[in-house]
Amino acid sequence: MSELVTGEAVALELRPARLPSRALAVLLDLMAAMAVYVAVTIVLVTSTASLDEAAQTALSIASFVLVLVGGPIAVETLSHGRSLGKMACGLRVVRDDGGPIRFRHALVRGLIGVIEILMTFGIVACIASFVSARGRRLGDVFAGTLVVRERIPVTRTGFVPPPPPWLSGRFAGLDLSAVPDGLWLAVRQYLTRMQQLDPQVGRSMAERLAADLAERTGAPVPHGVPPAAYLAAVVQERQAREARRAFGNEAALAAKSTAAPAPAAPVAAADAAVDGATPGFRPPAGAVPGVVPEVVEPSDGERLAKPAVPPAVPAGEQPRTGFVPPA
Repeated sequence: MSELVTGEAVALELRPARLPSRALAVLLDLMAAMAVYVAVTIVLVTSTASLDEAAQTALSIASFVLVLVGGPIAVETLSHGRSLGKMACGLRVVRDDGGPIRFRHALVRGLIGVIEILMTFGIVACIASFVSARGRRLGDVFAGTLVVRERIPVTRTGFVPPPPPWLSGRFAGLDLSAVPDGLWLAVRQYLTRMQQLDPQVGRSMAERLAADLAERTGAPVPHGVPPAAYLAAVVQERQAREARRAFGNEAALAAKSTAAPAPAAPVAAADAAVDGATPGFRPPAGAVPGVVPEVVEPSDGERLAKPAVPPAVPAGEQPRTGFVPPA
């Protein structure tokens, strides 16, 4: 792994590409470029048969430069450092700070690659890659670039063995708040790889880790308990606490989401006010219970068309709707 520091002071861990994968990628790129060059040459020979020899030579040189030099430069610029061979091998060209390359980086790499790859048959590039700590050739050094691996093999996570049954729940009262994350990681790595270690080396590592863990928790290792079993039991206790904490938060969130919503206070107050202030009020047909009907103000034209004072109505025929027309 190679640690690169970006302009924002962020450390990036990248895996530089080595010579075999880079050589295979360059070989695939050259094969593709030669195939394109042969096709372009055939087309030029058939279409420029009537020209003189000097013009044919100039066209051949121009096609060579455009296909074998300009082609890789254009491809790396447009694909941000991923040519055909690099995509097949899982490689990418990046800047020294881990960012994508631009046209000037691809141009410097392509021009110097003509000398160290095409003219010297890759000998100079191989020597430079062997000498460089990151496997960079001269084009990468002058352009400020680096070829890294995009596809990194995924390692399987080791299985933490469980403690003996007679130790389960024995360390429930330990205070694990003072144990740093680095010590937890060391204990977990030991438990996942202790079967691959030499017995004597594994025993000494377990004793040292158990002593460090006991010093952090403030409780010594119980007498007669093997160090490896003690480490497994403490790790299991920590995992159980984390699981209880996580499941407790999820249960609280589920209870909040399933709680019944509170009744709408404004609507209930409006219903009570209407029912109490207007006895005998009957809602119109089709009205929804609990919903206060909206009162629409009349327009200016309606106010002018209607009389300002409503006509007298006999007391026996007074409507009981509770509605009073506007003055």
